[in-house]
Amino acid sequence: MEFEYIAIETDLVPYRFDIELGTEKYEMRVRYNELHDYFTLDLLKDEEALVYGEKIVYGVPLFSEIYDSRFPAPMIVPMDESGKETRVSYDNLNKTVFLMVVNKEDE
Repeated sequence: MEFEYIAIETDLVPYRFDIELGTEKYEMRVRYNELHDYFTLDLLKDEEALVYGEKIVYGVPLFSEIYDSRFPAPMIVPMDESGKETRVSYDNLNKTVFLMVVNKEDE
């Protein structure tokens, strides 16, 4: 099965980028907590903040706790296709762990 990935440029953090998910356009802002080695995402649509500080947790779909119709249709899940990683860190994000975009038809 072929998955689409959202590339996170760890050396640019903090930064923002525009992305199309499903048929909608969003802005994502990426931040990094050096003290505890984790990343967070903010998600905005039409300049309205949908969520601030969503922690990127391995294997847990992003925005799953607060979903409503303004959120992207596809699920975004931090995963390692080799199955070796168990957490998201600065050393592995976008190297072995990727933000996989899972559409309903891919499940």
